[in-house]
Amino acid sequence: MWHVIQHWLTVHTGSSNTAGTPPNYNFYSGAGSDIAELAIVGGLVSVYRKHNCHVHGCWRIGRHQTAGGHVVCRPHNPAGPVTHQDVIDAHHAAKRGGQP
Repeated sequence: MWHVIQHWLTVHTGSSNTAGTPPNYNFYSGAGSDIAELAIVGGLVSVYRKHNCHVHGCWRIGRHQTAGGHVVCRPHNPAGPVTHQDVIDAHHAAKRGGQP
């Protein structure tokens, strides 16, 4: 029984060596090429999970950090949305070396 299962796996994953091809060529050009794609998708998912809003159930990307160290999206930012004038004031305050 094991031989039947092993034969099915080698044929359907492309691991069986066919005449005129290098060993396992069919695997690396078929099912084995999906390993790199899975690694790329896994990397993208982990980046999304790291930068996701920390509010439970929120699917947005968090770009703002709270005083408690949580990364939140704009609607969940406790300080409210950042305006253009806020950015300019913070820039000038940083250049002066003081707080806004």
